[in-house]
Amino acid sequence: MNDDHPPVDDPQADVLAFLADPATHGGVAPVRIDTHAASVFLAGEHAFKIKRAVSFPFLDFSTLEKRRAACAAELVANRPFAPELYAGVVAITREPDGRLALDGTGPAVEWAVRMRRFDETRTLDRLADAGAITPEIVEPLGPIVAAAHARAPVVAAAPWIAALGAYVEQNAEAFASRPDLFDPDATAMLTTRSREALDRLRPLLEARGHAGLVRRGHGDLHLGNIATIDGRPVPFDALEFDATVASGDVLYDLAFLLMDLWERDLPWAANRVLDRWLAQTGRPDDLDALAAMPLFLSLRAAIRAKVTAAKPAPADGARARDAAAQKYFRLACALIDPPPPVLIAVGGLSGTGKSQAARAIAPDLLPVPGAVVLRSDVLRKALAGVEEHTRLPAEAYTPEATARVYTALAARAARVLAAGHSVVADAVFARAAERSAIAAVATTARVRFFGAFLEADLATREARVSGRVRDASDADAAVARHQETYDVGRLDGWARIDAAGTPADTMAALRAALGASAS
Repeated sequence: MNDDHPPVDDPQADVLAFLADPATHGGVAPVRIDTHAASVFLAGEHAFKIKRAVSFPFLDFSTLEKRRAACAAELVANRPFAPELYAGVVAITREPDGRLALDGTGPAVEWAVRMRRFDETRTLDRLADAGAITPEIVEPLGPIVAAAHARAPVVAAAPWIAALGAYVEQNAEAFASRPDLFDPDATAMLTTRSREALDRLRPLLEARGHAGLVRRGHGDLHLGNIATIDGRPVPFDALEFDATVASGDVLYDLAFLLMDLWERDLPWAANRVLDRWLAQTGRPDDLDALAAMPLFLSLRAAIRAKVTAAKPAPADGARARDAAAQKYFRLACALIDPPPPVLIAVGGLSGTGKSQAARAIAPDLLPVPGAVVLRSDVLRKALAGVEEHTRLPAEAYTPEATARVYTALAARAARVLAAGHSVVADAVFARAAERSAIAAVATTARVRFFGAFLEADLATREARVSGRVRDASDADAAVARHQETYDVGRLDGWARIDAAGTPADTMAALRAALGASAS
């Protein structure tokens, strides 16, 4: 966004002057923000957004009817994501006395999207710039996006899949035209790998389409298009002017957000968003779809590189613009060529901090955006058909029920690994058979395995489980005391980690053991 106003002979000049007039807004002087395709006026509790009378290769707002349709489309596109922000479409009318009015009785001369105003300094890109992205903001983000995807309309997959191929070729052409910015050998590699990935993934993407998972999503889900309102993240400004560009597999829609978080050096946030999105959807088939994540993420980064390089910049800003484009390009090249996955198992009795350790280690494990955390406590609730914070009765913890949980845990880990993604399996793993079974998953998948068993004294464990609030685990102090009777046996091949200290101490010991096992 910028504050450059259009020239005075602009055909919309009278409308812009009307919206800029404090009298239009009950005496409140509005703040005006212009982009290449819109002008937004922020006044009091409201915002009014009009489409600029422009035509580009990718959008056409050149007539009043096209702008009216675009406003209506923006409302439809955003309601799955931010229904509380988008109030409606309002006409700007020419009254009999020649004056302009908001939703008056005269003929419409312009159309505007009326929105609830929010604090524009609290979008996630600005919070990221300020180092203010917190777990409290990140934790609900995955479920919020998943819920919006569930409301979004299903669309045909074929046009979107064809568009993916077009994106690859358009990127290749743009990069080849700027060999001064984008290394030609790297461009050739990126293009070849992207084509190969799309060919390989086509049956998966078609199957996802048949399953109703190609939808009219947000289309532009980066940090700048997510506001925090009353402490809650709210995606807004969904792409409305091109249905094909806005459509895609729900994971492709999410990939823009994940890539943006990762590029901004927030791997823990990207990993947590994916983890919570998967937990919210509850679809095991989404684990198979992780095979497409390298292509999805790479495409998002490559498109960002191309668009960034094409942006106009003043002479003193060209260097920063070009550096940003090159950073996205390098990320796209790295993402399309992911390393092999690994399987890490984090065990320990209740209160040893294994779930906290599992979440902390997951972002360290490539491919991007880090390992999928499969937590037995969460899986047990999912298998029981209840919310993860709902307490289960004792019969949900019989040996037979627990065996089913470990079987399901191993099966899901195998699916994630088969998709080329890393896994952190988080469970007690108190029995040798449970530990052997999870290690066997890695053997079958031919990936590296590392097992860690966290240990802490009873008093520490009792204190920790007693202090839990809204946790998926049902363990309390009585459970912690009962687990003291467990015969864990020999921990063959598993690293013992002293977890009685601070979380930082535990993570230092865990990372050291993990690093030593790889050498």
